[in-house]
Amino acid sequence: MHKEEQGKPLALILSEQTFPIIEQITAGMPGGFFIYHADQEERLIYANQALIRIFGCQNLAEFQEYTGYTFPGLVHPEDLSIVERNIRQQISTYGSDLDHVEYRIIRKDGTIRWLDDYGHFVHTSLYGDLFYVFVEDATERHFKAIADMRTARLAQERLEALEALEHETTALKLVHEILRSGMWTMEFDQQGQMVSVFWSQEFRTMIGYQDERDFPNVLSSWSDLLHPEDRDRVLAQYYATINDYTGMSLYDAEYRLLTKDRGYRWFRATGKLSRREDGTPITYVGMFVDITQQKEIDEKLTEQHMLLEQALIEAQRASRAKTMFLNNMSHDIRTPMNAIIGFTHLAASHLDNPELLQDYLGKIAASSSHLLSLVNDVLDMSRIESGKVVIEEAACNLSEILRDLQSMLLSDLKAKELKLYLDDSSLLQPCVMCDRLRLNRVLLNVLSNALKFTPAGGSIYLSATEHPGDTADTAFYEFCIRDTGIGMAPEFLAHIFEPFERERTSTVSGIQGTGLGMSITKNLVELMNGHIMVESQKGKGSTFTLTFPFRPGKAPDHPEASPAVNLQPLTDRRLLLVEDNELNQEIAVTILEEAGFTLDVASNGAEAVEKVRHCADNPYDLILMDIQMPVMDGIEATRAIRALDNPLLSSLPIVAMTANAFDEDRQRVLSAGMNGHLGKPIDVDKLFATLQDILSKKQL
Repeated sequence: MHKEEQGKPLALILSEQTFPIIEQITAGMPGGFFIYHADQEERLIYANQALIRIFGCQNLAEFQEYTGYTFPGLVHPEDLSIVERNIRQQISTYGSDLDHVEYRIIRKDGTIRWLDDYGHFVHTSLYGDLFYVFVEDATERHFKAIADMRTARLAQERLEALEALEHETTALKLVHEILRSGMWTMEFDQQGQMVSVFWSQEFRTMIGYQDERDFPNVLSSWSDLLHPEDRDRVLAQYYATINDYTGMSLYDAEYRLLTKDRGYRWFRATGKLSRREDGTPITYVGMFVDITQQKEIDEKLTEQHMLLEQALIEAQRASRAKTMFLNNMSHDIRTPMNAIIGFTHLAASHLDNPELLQDYLGKIAASSSHLLSLVNDVLDMSRIESGKVVIEEAACNLSEILRDLQSMLLSDLKAKELKLYLDDSSLLQPCVMCDRLRLNRVLLNVLSNALKFTPAGGSIYLSATEHPGDTADTAFYEFCIRDTGIGMAPEFLAHIFEPFERERTSTVSGIQGTGLGMSITKNLVELMNGHIMVESQKGKGSTFTLTFPFRPGKAPDHPEASPAVNLQPLTDRRLLLVEDNELNQEIAVTILEEAGFTLDVASNGAEAVEKVRHCADNPYDLILMDIQMPVMDGIEATRAIRALDNPLLSSLPIVAMTANAFDEDRQRVLSAGMNGHLGKPIDVDKLFATLQDILSKKQL
């Protein structure tokens, strides 16, 4: 870092994923909202759609171009200096309330509008000084205020004409008539004792009373209606003003008052006493204003402000988590890539040492497998978030699933010197209807984590129990996975199921992963209507409990395996490989030719269709078809082949061999008329098994 950059705040950058979260929160606000840096440039960070419309722009790009995307670009040039002065005052006082300023703007169509601006200044050590700003179009209110000022001037002229009247209350009654506000007056004798109270008819109407009979001219008529939470405070302030013989106090209070017909409403009351020379009160005069609507707006703005700040915190936290994820991914991808590149170089340098070469190739294969699992985790998370994962139930045996998991992990358990204890003795109905693939995935994810974080010599316990369900045709199946591993810190435990989260110790200890495994697990559990919870203590291990509501099912059929067909008699076959990537061509051709197949190659779908069209004299036995290719893709090529007039050619077996490896991709190729689907990277065993299955049927 350069010296001039040390201590400089980071620029706050909101991603496109953040905008819908803030837009959803600000959608219910009465006007526009924006955030900007309170520095010399005053550049905007975010502007909602309501603000863009206020300025007469169609979209964010048009708004940015028109305003320069800076705060000074929003304000009428004639108002800018006073607005900036007000903002500097807000920054210098660092007030906790919303700061208000009114100014003009020039819309894109040239019209001038007035805005009410409620800004809140926030100082952050990480991002510097920020302003959150709520704005409302105040044009109509502004012109009404001008009209009200004219009315007030007329009232003032009338008041001046009444100066000769004996009692000032006459003039005040006239003011209240003009302004239509509630009013009170209270008279005191020379000893300072209250002798009369007067409530104006306008005030009675405001709180739902008709006349003096149902709302008498006594102090208790008002004080008995005060909200219990406000009563002591308001009365204390009321009497403090009366008892202040200096004459310096003004009565100004906000409180709730029980109306006759509309429940509690908010009022603001202000009052002033006239006094004798000795300070004793003569007349207490004041007015009431119903501020319920303003209170509701203020509360809503405050609530929205709090929600927005929380959303900003969450957005920043998500941004930090994704940044950490990218850093972890960069590290975790580079680690196996480094091994692949490094051991490939070593293998090339030791071709004369078969034993060492075999060791290097094994490490390259292991690193490649780990790299593929990292990519698969990211893609799986993307599919879950986009709603593309569909749960498919079928009859399966839970005890078999647990034993298959045990067999699958056996070599890893031996390598780490760990013991796995399995207990399914409490399963009364082990045969259930469930998605075996997804259940196997979530249990394997948790078990793999236990394997990762349990030191050598430790133990892992897996138990399955059955409990009565909510209905007669369901039961709750609980899987408990407990380990004696390193455990988790409480602060990480609270976020373990969030995407991109990793325990800090896992990074520094060299344990690899994307931080997506537990998030994928939780999402899959919930897709199966299940629930997952975890308990852990640092240094004492972890316990994961997964609960699912499964319907009991019949025992799955296990048909006798067909006799294995020897691959050798099937390898003297002619295959067409359709692949645009030269390296992938070389790999596939080498693998298949070494197995005894004869290969012809096409570099795109159109070339493949032509080769098939002209192979009637020596037809291919099977076509291996890539999907994403130039000129014509694999789907189009398959449909073109299936449409050929020669039935011998149109019925040739076609197997997709593609990097499009999701369930929906498999379904898409089968719907296009293909006979099978193989994913890349090529699994050689699966490739030969598929060829054996299809070619043996063709042979029959």
